[in-house]
Amino acid sequence: MTKLGAGGVLRLPRARGVQLSAPPGSYTAAVERYLTGAGIAKSSARIYRISLTTWGWMLAGEPAPTGPARRGANPPVFLVAAIDDPALPEALAELAAARADEMDADTVNRELSIARKAIGWWQRQGWIKGDPTIGIERRPAPPDRTKALAENQIAALWRLDVSLREKAFWKMLYESAARADEVLCLNVEDLYPQDKRGKITAKGGATEWIHWQSGTAQLLPRLIAGRTRGPLFLTGRKAPAGTATLDVCEETSRARLSYRRGEEIFEESTRLLANPLARPEDVEDLAGWTLHRLRHSALTHDAENGTSTPMLLARSRHASVRSLERYARPGVDAVARHVAERDPAARRRG
Repeated sequence: MTKLGAGGVLRLPRARGVQLSAPPGSYTAAVERYLTGAGIAKSSARIYRISLTTWGWMLAGEPAPTGPARRGANPPVFLVAAIDDPALPEALAELAAARADEMDADTVNRELSIARKAIGWWQRQGWIKGDPTIGIERRPAPPDRTKALAENQIAALWRLDVSLREKAFWKMLYESAARADEVLCLNVEDLYPQDKRGKITAKGGATEWIHWQSGTAQLLPRLIAGRTRGPLFLTGRKAPAGTATLDVCEETSRARLSYRRGEEIFEESTRLLANPLARPEDVEDLAGWTLHRLRHSALTHDAENGTSTPMLLARSRHASVRSLERYARPGVDAVARHVAERDPAARRRG
């Protein structure tokens, strides 16, 4: 309550101090506190954790490992308070620039955005004061008009000699047009096989349905192999100590397949498909496809086949029609057919 002091001067009540939580014992713990405390959806938490682990190396003044070296690498151990080191911004800018030269712009920008969100949250907790990413700019990302795979590329993908898990995972991604992180969070008990649908936690935390077709439906019984609970897509070995209970199958003791590993396998498996003129001996130096291209391709093919805008919105689970613009653009097959149908030479031959 405000009061009048001596001489009629307005006296404001003294502000109460805000009790902030004690800082965690390490950067890794700070990441976990952020993921739970900021309400990050389970389907997004994996991507956030991977990005923040990458930034952990750079915030510790070390280059972030890339490629196979990244998998299984132990992140550095340091206090989150070290982010306030006055020498860090200059070193971080150099490390971020070097990483940006090696990675695609979309990945770099996504990781930077996630790092800034976490740093802002840590600032609000009172654990750190500054933001060492100030001055690091997003990289321009020109649109890639070739993300939608052609029909013959999709057909070639199904002919690859890969494990049952990969076949089912890739089929479900394409047939459902769902995001890879959403599908990887599926549990066996979330499936309704008779209806060819499953219940996922979508972007933003909403619970929604995804639907698949016969290709996925034929593979699921073999993949589940009688299991009734636990992660749908599993690794090939037992879960390491410390793995979250929700990410371990009680019946097999195997862990949930991670987005990072699923992406690596897909990229490695599709290198020759993405580079049809390359020699097999050069495969290690090639780049394959990303998992997101299956979702992009499915929605593009739907649009080409005349699927209505309301149905595309329902399939993609986007909130606005504007978000569909990237998928509504005709793909390579549709353009090729259009050009061929109007080829004067072809008409004369007919």
